Amino acid sequence: MRQVEIVQLLVSPVHRFAGRPGDGVPDLPGDELVKTATVRAGLGLVGDRYFNRPAHRDASITLMAIERLPASANGGVEADLLRTRRNVLLRGVDIDDYIGTTVFLDCGTGPVVLEARRAARPCGWMDATLGPGARRALRSGGGVRCRPLTDGVLSVGPAEFGVWEPDGESHA
Repeated sequence: MRQVEIVQLLVSPVHRFAGRPGDGVPDLPGDELVKTATVRAGLGLVGDRYFNRPAHRDASITLMAIERLPASANGGVEADLLRTRRNVLLRGVDIDDYIGTTVFLDCGTGPVVLEARRAARPCGWMDATLGPGARRALRSGGGVRCRPLTDGVLSVGPAEFGVWEPDGESHA
C-alpha cells in the first residue's frame, strides 16, 4: 500500500461537452466538484451521468493522475476535473500504469475496489479546455476507466492505494 491524495472528485449529472470544441467551452458548474462521493458496485458514482448506464457499467468511474495534467492552461487557468471531466483526480500514483489490474482506494472507511479496465482517451475538447496540444500530451496519460467492484465512499484528502489481490491481500 502507498499513501496518495485524492485531490478532487467530480460527480456530474449531465454531459457538459456537447457540440464541437470550436463552439467554445460551456459553463462548468463548480458545484459538481464534491468533497465525498458514494460508490456502488457495478453501477458507479451515485448522482453521476454514468451511474447505472448499461453502456458504461464496465467503465463508470474515471481516475486520473494530477501529475499528467499541465500545471497551468488557458492563460493561467488551473487544470482540473471540471475541464477533463474525469471523476477522481489523484496525486502520488500514475494510475495509467495500472490498466488491466484491480486497485483500491481507502479514505479511512474501507477500501473501494476498482477494476482498471481501459485508458480514458482524451478528445478534442482537451485542447479547448486545457489549452492547445493537451489532447496529444494526454494520449498515454488521460486516465483510466474503471468498473467499481465494491460499495464505498471516496473523500478528498489522503487515501491508501494499492493493487487488490483475489485473496484480499494488497500491495502498492
